[in-house]
Amino acid sequence: MRVVLTVTNDLTYDQRMHRICTALASNGYQVTLVGRLLPNSVSLDEKPYRQLRFKLPFQKGFAFYAVYNLRLFMYLLFAKYDAVCSIDLDSVPAGGLAALIRRKKRIFDAHEYFTEVPEVVNRPWVKAIWAMVARIFLPLYQGAYTVGPGLADIFRKVYGMEFSVIRNVPKYISPMPKTPSTGRKMLLYQGALNEGRGIETMLSAMQQLPDFQLVLAGEGDLSVKLRQLAEQYGLNDRVYFLGYVKPDALKDVTHKAWLSLNLLENKGLSYYYSLANKFFDSVQAGVPVLTMDFPEYQALNREYEVAVLIKELKVEEVVNAVQQISEDPVRYNLLCNNCIQAAKIWNWEQEERELLKVWKKITG
Repeated sequence: MRVVLTVTNDLTYDQRMHRICTALASNGYQVTLVGRLLPNSVSLDEKPYRQLRFKLPFQKGFAFYAVYNLRLFMYLLFAKYDAVCSIDLDSVPAGGLAALIRRKKRIFDAHEYFTEVPEVVNRPWVKAIWAMVARIFLPLYQGAYTVGPGLADIFRKVYGMEFSVIRNVPKYISPMPKTPSTGRKMLLYQGALNEGRGIETMLSAMQQLPDFQLVLAGEGDLSVKLRQLAEQYGLNDRVYFLGYVKPDALKDVTHKAWLSLNLLENKGLSYYYSLANKFFDSVQAGVPVLTMDFPEYQALNREYEVAVLIKELKVEEVVNAVQQISEDPVRYNLLCNNCIQAAKIWNWEQEERELLKVWKKITG
């Protein structure tokens, strides 16, 4: 079976899509992953599936989404495939309409609650447009899945369709022995440097954590502002911006961390019910996580205590949490050991089986 999966990123750093496409390709599907080419995009690594990137005249805003969907629609109107999987609402119009015209299978993969992300939730007109897109085009899809049970429950109620759960977890890695920290302990943030990720709060907290260094792997809308803040706070000797890091190299960085950071602001239901891949990446590396006391992380921490949960994203909360765990080596080692146990369960080998069941059910 020939399948096309569509995203609006440049494919290079999308670990979830690479795992999904590899799983499908390894189980008899002929896979094409479609994204876009950015001005600073790097060459793509060889994969067991085809990768295609559109070069577009616009990079953001309404013009980008309109041109991307038009370009994708024209591609899907003539390409050879049996099923389309649209990832998030921004590729749904083209995927749903073209596959309906062609009478092909249609699958929806929700990585996030698109109308509730910080960039959208406080912009009523933008939110209304995306909500309209969902109402018009999601009924065209014959199956759907998302990243966590909380979002699946919400989507069932809001969209009136069944959603399976395929968590965004990495492959299992046999735990490597961690070398004792020497010098400053590394606090690691990995992911987009965007609004609502708690990075500004973390930079402010670093002023009260002289025994720690902060490493940020990624870029985003706040890249310039955050570098300016680090300089303003006099943290240039303890805050390091790595820029974009490819997944294989990021695994090495994560393993060296003392504590991983997942400090989302409660700016919409997408973040509140999120299950970030960085959370699971850290667990696989045997690194405890400092994260918010949101429902999905509460549930996971009840299974295996691998995280330190904080109620509010405030500087004093972050500082106290980091200092307390640093001063309690017994608890820290317990968290590390729990990560090793949880990694045996929270891994892609387990999740891949569910993915293949979903695809087989929808595509027949």
